[in-house]
Order: sequence, then structure tokens, then C-alpha cells
Amino acid sequence: MAVDLGKLVSKVKVSIGLDALADKIIAVDAYNTIYQFLSIIRQPNGMPLTDSDGRVTSHLSGLFYRTANLLEAKVLPIFVFDGIPSVLKQRTIEARMNRRSKALEEWNAALEKGMISEARVHAMASTRIDKEIIESSKRLLGLMGVATIQAPGEGEAQAARMTEDSAAYASASQDYDSFLFGATTVIRNLTISGRRKLPGRDVYVNVGIESVQTASLLAELGINQQQLVLLGTLIGTDFNEGIDRVGPMTALKIVKEHKTMDDVSAYVKQKYGRDMDEDLKNVTGLFENPETTHIASADVDQMLKRSKPDKEGMISFMCDRHGFSPERIGKFAERIVQLRNEPHQKGINKWL
Repeated sequence: MAVDLGKLVSKVKVSIGLDALADKIIAVDAYNTIYQFLSIIRQPNGMPLTDSDGRVTSHLSGLFYRTANLLEAKVLPIFVFDGIPSVLKQRTIEARMNRRSKALEEWNAALEKGMISEARVHAMASTRIDKEIIESSKRLLGLMGVATIQAPGEGEAQAARMTEDSAAYASASQDYDSFLFGATTVIRNLTISGRRKLPGRDVYVNVGIESVQTASLLAELGINQQQLVLLGTLIGTDFNEGIDRVGPMTALKIVKEHKTMDDVSAYVKQKYGRDMDEDLKNVTGLFENPETTHIASADVDQMLKRSKPDKEGMISFMCDRHGFSPERIGKFAERIVQLRNEPHQKGINKWL
């Protein structure tokens, strides 16, 4: 599970338009983005989009059209992919696999009963990312002329470090872990903005792009970065379970009254009668000193210069291999190539 900071972040989030990110380098949490596309882009009964060979293509549809929209707005995305997960994350990974297996069973059961809306909700919960999905995503992005980075560990941590090193303006992710990893600016809803149907309900909402400055978050909460990490461990992260009955507001109160790791551990022991499930030093260390690679601004500039779109390659990959419409893909592919040398652009959405 990712840390739940939603209630706290809501105090400082700022709604922005895509034009506010023009000419800015955004380090995109690739796994998080791909997962969103796989979850959202589905048929009414919950089935993902597939090609004639049964290969899932929901993520390709999302990546192609949404990334094209970013390029049209002159945003400079770099997709950062996860490396080897921490040993402490294995428990979270196993729990997710169990939840997805259960969701798959519930999806099939709902389909048998003809409960289409319920089936789609369970289908979204059963979403998983495999090697083929990752490789096809990297292949498509490369053909679109979009740079990718393979992180040594957590992609979100690498994206956060790129903002700290001034190699990127912001990190884009739906997870709040980005703040614990030290991202200076976090962009939410970058690739899923627009009108969205709420799961299991016949209700639609408008999802807008949000920007959050970590410095503003810390100032609003009245804590420092180390306390923010401690707060996250009390709620629960991908690396530890947290404390039962401790939500964001309670955790904030605890870290403001007990400012050090030892004081927090002692308070939890006294108040809740239990030790943290993991050594806090191990958990906080994964956020404060994650396994990442230093990438200089000059290196990023070179990545962007080397990454060039391939019109015929996009058409061949999307249409010949995966069955997308040649006319539709061709128009977007042509425009992506044109954008490479255009200083000013017009809306790509007119094609939709």
C-alpha cells in the first residue's frame, strides 16, 4: 500500500492547466501511470483491450494518446521505470498479489451472474503488470521519441531525486510516497485528467491536474522532512504496516509532540502496547537514502536530444502488431514527428 497523505496534501494542492508545464521536464512514475491505464481503460464488463493475439493493449492506448497530448502541450516527459524492489516491500507485493487473485475470482463470479457494473469494479482491482506490458510500454515510448530511465530501485524514488538534482521540474505520480522520497514538486493526475466515472457508481467527476510543493506541505503541517517520513511510517507504507487506528491527523499529532525516531517508537509502545512491525531505521532509511542514480541536467538534455520519434515505427508497432486504427494512429504519429521541430503548437485534441 502507498502512504495515505491525501487529507494532509489537500491543504496545499494547487489546480493547474497543462499549459503551466510547457517546456518543463517531468519525471513520470512509469509503473504508476501504466497501472492507471490498465485499470481505467477497459470494456464495460471489465475486460481490458486486447489485440487479435490476446495481448493486452489498454496501456498502449493510454500511453500513446495521453503522451501525445503532453507533447502537444510542449511538456517534456521522461518515464522512470522501477528496478529491483526492496526486501521490505516483498510483503506488500505478496499482499497485492493475494488481493488481485481474490478480485479476479470476484470478477468472474460477477460476470457469471450478469452483474456487469460490479464485474468492472472487481476487474479494475485485479489489474497486474507483467514483463510483456513493461517491455511493450518501453518500446512504444521509444518510438514516440520519449526518453525512459531504468531506476536501480523504486522508480518513484529516482523521479524524486531528479527533482532534487534539478534534472526535472517535478515528479508525476498518483502515490503520495513521492513526498517521503523528497520530491520538491509533485504533479498528480497528469495523464488521467478529464471526465471520469466513479467506480461502481453512475456518477462522473472532473479530474484536474494538481501541483504540490513539498516545502509548502511541510510549512503547512509545521514539520520537517524527517518528521514527514516518520508520519508516513505510522500510517503505513509499502515497506511497513503502520499502526492500527492511526490515521494522517493522529500521526501528525504524534510526530509534532514526539520529534525523534526513538521518542515516536517509545510513545507507540506506551500508547498502543506494541512495537513497530519493522525497525524504523530500516524503513526511514529506504525513504531518506533510497537506491537511486545521480542524473545531471546535462545528461537529461542529451537524453531528450537523442530521443527522436519514428513515424513508421509507431504505425507498424501500433497497427500492424497490435491492431490499432491506421488512420487514427497515422494522424497522431505524423503530428508527434512535426512537434519535434515546432516552436508553437495547436491542440491535438481536435483530432479526437
